[in-house]
Order: sequence, then C-alpha cells, then structure tokens
Amino acid sequence: MDLLNALVALANFVLVPAVAYGSQLALGALGVTLIYGILRFSNFAHGDTMAFGAMVAVLVTWGLQAAGISFGPLPTALLALPFAILGCIVLVLITDRLVYKFYREQKAKPVILVIVSMGVMFIMNGLVRFIIGPDDQRFSDGARFIVSARDFKAMTGLREGLAIKTSQGITVIVAVVAVALLFWFLNKTRTGKSMRAYSDNEDLALLSGINPERVVMITWIIVAALATTAGVLYGLDKSFKPFVYFQLLLPIFASAIVGGLGNPLGAIAGGFIIAFSEVTITYAWKKVLTYVSPESLAPSGLVQLLSTDYKFAVSFVILLIVLLFKPTGLFKGKAV
Repeated sequence: MDLLNALVALANFVLVPAVAYGSQLALGALGVTLIYGILRFSNFAHGDTMAFGAMVAVLVTWGLQAAGISFGPLPTALLALPFAILGCIVLVLITDRLVYKFYREQKAKPVILVIVSMGVMFIMNGLVRFIIGPDDQRFSDGARFIVSARDFKAMTGLREGLAIKTSQGITVIVAVVAVALLFWFLNKTRTGKSMRAYSDNEDLALLSGINPERVVMITWIIVAALATTAGVLYGLDKSFKPFVYFQLLLPIFASAIVGGLGNPLGAIAGGFIIAFSEVTITYAWKKVLTYVSPESLAPSGLVQLLSTDYKFAVSFVILLIVLLFKPTGLFKGKAV
C-alpha cells in the first residue's frame, strides 16, 4: 500500500502537473520554432504575444460571464478562445506590417530582427499591463476537478489522493488536437508544403512561384493561434499575470532549442523535457521517500533540490548545456 501511495503522490505532484505544463510549453515552443524556421529570426516578443492573446480571452470571458453565458462544466474561456485568437492575429499582422516587413525588405541580418523583436516585446508588455493591469487575474469557472483528491481516496481507500484539474485535462486534449492539426496542415496541404519549401530554401521557393508575403502572413496567423492557445491554457491552469508570460520566454526558448530550433517535433519533445526537469528538480521528495523508505531512514527535511522560486534557473542551465555541447538540439534543428 505504501508503494501505491508513493506512486499516487508522484503522479499528483510531478507527473500530472508536468504533462500539463509540458503541453503549454510545447505549444509556445512550436510558435518560436516556426518563426525561426520560416522567418529566420528568434522572436523575443513571443511571450508577450501569448500574454496579449490571453488578455483578450480574459476580457471576452468576463464579458460572457457578465451576460450570463457559460460553457456548462467547461471554462467559459474556451468560448472566448476564438475571439482571442482573432485579436492576436490582428495584432501580429499589424506588427509585421509596421515593423518587421521593413527589415525584411532591407534584407536585415537576423540579429537586427532579434533586437527589433525585443523592442516589440517591451511595447506589447506595456500595452497588456496598461489595459488589464499588472496583477493576477483569475478567469476560470466551470468544474474545478475531473477527479478530486477526496473522491479518489474514497474510491481507492488509499491515504494519498489524486487530483486532476479540469484545466489540466483540457490543456492536454487541446494541445494534442492543435499539434495534430498543425502537422496535418504542414504535411498535407499545399500552403503547408509551400511554407516548408520556403523554410528549406527561400531562393528556390521563390523561383517555384511561391508568394513570400503569403507565407509570412500564414506563418504569423498560425503563430498567433498557437501563442494564444498556450497563453490561455497556462492562465486557466495557474492564473493570468502579464509579467509571468515574459518570464515564460526562457523555458519556451529552452524547449525549442533543446528539441532543435526550427524542428516542430523537437519543440514538442523539448517542451516536455523542460517541464519534467523543472517540476522534478523543484519538487520536495519527502512524502514519496517516506512511503518507500524504512521508517529509520525516512527523511526529516524536504529533500528539495531547488526551491520553486528558482525553477526557471533549471531551464537556463539546460539551455546552456545544450548550446555548449549540442547546439542543433536533440532532433538536429538549425544551429543557434
């Protein structure tokens, strides 16, 4: 029984949160890797693009709730998600037209575009905080748990309870659907194949009659959809706070680079590697070790390798190691 309790505790505090968090990072990293692979620069404004999309979802959700519209046991934010994606698409297309297009036409070096994206990042961050404020904003409603710890204990008779939040279940399902649709689009549609051709060889793609501006527009639309979805799912799972999305830029970039920058499959794998690393290293293992160890060897301390306040340091260390020893990532993306 103690072993079962240990496994339930491990699932409750490590496996389930890491899978949900990894799904969110994977969606964010897919946006980063698409920008790098197709538009050929690292978009430092991606975290704040997520924040903007999530902010629109929060505002629309509040409006729907005020009008008495809900989604039953599911979060009302899911009804607001299409509007948020549309708002984010408008933002990124306007930003591209006013900012990035000029540098693209000038054939600016990628490092110039990186610096420009940092300026866009600060503007977006200020815009979001100006509109909705800098504080935590909660917008989740509907059923809170798919399985509650109390119900799990009653069903199994175990001392430990397993709690799976509705937001965690929705995160995994939406992430799977989004990734499946993206891979289908890139591999099966004519537009997707054009984007891949443009990514592989821009000059040859232009000679083949591919419209570069259309490729750029479709790329931004997909990135906006992925960023908004990731931002909303993260906000539902935790809470919405603009500055947190700025901090998420580090684990998202780490996910993309660990998997292989420019490789969509690598972005997904990298997201889960970073998520499991952060959660595992910052988890206090006392409870699990107490169940599996003899009473005389039970730990007295928390057995926590690193405080949760420093979880982003885990991403930073992994990022450094990958850049030093395997800059193309696990799936052989483009070197950074």
